[in-house]
Amino acid sequence: MKTTLKSLITVILLMSFISINSQNRDLDNYRAPDKRGINVFEAPKDTVSTFEIVKVRVGGQSTLQFQAVDHENGVSAANQTEDNILQEIGYNFNLATANLDLDVALAKGVRMHLRTYLSSRHHPEPYVKGGYFQIDNLDFISEGLLDNLMKYTTLKVGHMENNYGDAHFRRSDNAQAIYNPFVGNLIMDSFTTEVGAEFYYQRNGFIGMIGFSNGKLNQAVVKGSNGKTGGAAFLAKLGYDSQLSEDFRFRLTGSLYTTGYVASNYLYTADRAGSRYYSVLVTPTFVDRSGEVVRTTATNNFRTGRFDPGFRNQITAVMFNPFLKYQGLEFFGTLEFSNGKASSESDTRKATQFAGEVIYRFGASENFFLGGRYNKVNSEQSFGDVDIDRVQFSAGYFLTKNILAKVEYVNQKYDGYPDDNVFYDGKFNGLMIEAVISF
Repeated sequence: MKTTLKSLITVILLMSFISINSQNRDLDNYRAPDKRGINVFEAPKDTVSTFEIVKVRVGGQSTLQFQAVDHENGVSAANQTEDNILQEIGYNFNLATANLDLDVALAKGVRMHLRTYLSSRHHPEPYVKGGYFQIDNLDFISEGLLDNLMKYTTLKVGHMENNYGDAHFRRSDNAQAIYNPFVGNLIMDSFTTEVGAEFYYQRNGFIGMIGFSNGKLNQAVVKGSNGKTGGAAFLAKLGYDSQLSEDFRFRLTGSLYTTGYVASNYLYTADRAGSRYYSVLVTPTFVDRSGEVVRTTATNNFRTGRFDPGFRNQITAVMFNPFLKYQGLEFFGTLEFSNGKASSESDTRKATQFAGEVIYRFGASENFFLGGRYNKVNSEQSFGDVDIDRVQFSAGYFLTKNILAKVEYVNQKYDGYPDDNVFYDGKFNGLMIEAVISF
């Protein structure tokens, strides 16, 4: 551990020294990690290259929350067991999270991105989230090669965050929370990192993308009981994004993520950073994979407040996302339909998610905002249909383009669970206060 820490510090200092020599820290075809990156979705397609020499940009984020949330369920005294009695929680600070980003301009139109979670809810120790290789120009092979095509084309390859839907561009990615006007992500948090490639074509506001991945979060060559090492996933996105006037911007996209058989699908459970709502609606102990009874902690119950429909081995999901911004007023919506099953199930099940958020940004540089979001999930489970509803209200202030303070009120309710389940008539509500630094 000490050797790893020393190595990490050495790398950070070395890369920082390299970056100091450059006054302009921005790269080509790059989404800024600060306030300028808000409402940016796919990385912008720059037409002019500023590449001169290999350039390393070291960045990162640090985020901390104070949580004042209460929870309860409707399990009667007669039905109470160790599996449905709630763990007591109070008001205090959560674990501070941190990211380290390395972005490297390797050649004209060629860039690498690597993100490491230095501290996260599920992994207090550093670990690599993922990275990718992005190509926007082929001059590194031969000057002028397919120049007319590459004006509009981008290729991304790596073990990376899949571009399914637009909600993942606004979500908090561990400590990178400056793009998110709220503290929590969606209830069904569509996010995964898989080995694959994505091919983009962006022209006159139109966006097209096709991608393929191996459908696996945890990479391995070991064969499962069916004799396979994994499977495959297909991704696609089609949309339009345009600044129609000085005051009005319109964007609408539709996305697809589908698999045949995969060893284990993680579309709604891949985020190892964990939920922002710590320890809500969990029991004091639970049985782990080895069959041992262990004490519940924020680390081993890191998805609290989220929902996974359980489509473990087969899934097809479609998401539509409208985005409208008129002056300081913006609307972002999510409409998601998914179906799938585990290998032990004979029939597929369905789940739907709706979310609508309205944000009003104001001030000389829109450095203040007020927001509200309604999020609803319905899913077919083996015991019946469940409904989960969440309301969020938020307010935020950018002290600088790199520093954000925000406060959120959240109220989430569960319906449709059996009367001996920990989620039976469950709910949690209260305040979250979050401070974000991103550079």
